[in-house]
Amino acid sequence: MTVEEIGNQSIMINETNNQKKKKYKKYPNRRIYDTSTSKYVTLPEIAETIKKGYEIEIWDVKLNEDVTALTLTQIVMDLAKKNRNLIPIRLLHLFIQAGETVMHEFFENYFAKTLESFITYRQQMEEQFKLYMDLGMDFSTKSKDFVDQLNPFQTQQK
Repeated sequence: MTVEEIGNQSIMINETNNQKKKKYKKYPNRRIYDTSTSKYVTLPEIAETIKKGYEIEIWDVKLNEDVTALTLTQIVMDLAKKNRNLIPIRLLHLFIQAGETVMHEFFENYFAKTLESFITYRQQMEEQFKLYMDLGMDFSTKSKDFVDQLNPFQTQQK
């Protein structure tokens, strides 16, 4: 673990996966304190920190226990309140039906890896598409030709 200075913040870097880490303390008054900036923060601010690529850890000072998972769940639920279709109802039913053990195994072993792969793939595709657009490539005729080649019902020209 090393410490990197970013602006006026000290950020811990986990050397095994190059993940930036931030530590927070949660006090009995339900306020969350950012130990690197010496300021209280809100849940939306923590969400923004995570979007910037930081891994966070939140410790409850009174109970002396890690409350990171509970806090992150609260952030997801707040997002779900704003966007009622964030998590499909059928999926929520399956979560409840499956039980805690199956859900934990699913999230730990499959969902996280699948989502990470999807995000990486999406970023690569966006970068590739941007590159093509910057080069001024015209896809209108290229895509039609490609789709025509895939059409099994197309009559072949001799």
